[in-house]
Amino acid sequence: MTRKAKIITISSSIVVLALGLFIFFRFFFVYSTGVNAGDINYFQKEGILFKTYEGKMIQSGFRSTKVNTTSIQSNEFKFSVTDEKIAERLMRASGKHVELRWKRHFGTLPWRGNSQFVVTEILSIE
Repeated sequence: MTRKAKIITISSSIVVLALGLFIFFRFFFVYSTGVNAGDINYFQKEGILFKTYEGKMIQSGFRSTKVNTTSIQSNEFKFSVTDEKIAERLMRASGKHVELRWKRHFGTLPWRGNSQFVVTEILSIE
């Protein structure tokens, strides 16, 4: 193998490895996990090519939208669901108080949903 071929091989290997690491950390690495509770505002199946389940939870309490103003807004938690069984239960839970366990990724994938937060378990529905 010539010196030029070795350099190309090593350079190509480094690029492929770097790209693989970037894709893994951007789309598959679980950045954080947690639990949120609130009232389901809406939950729906949407999409053109990839049909995904998307929802929004309204959480108790308020947050200020601007500094030093009286404008307030409720806390919202937007999430995606990949598991059909969880989606079926959440479809029937609109307006109910739920507690959801989730995992967060740095990036979204079209078949996983529009949110970085992916619900993995329903802890309670009241």
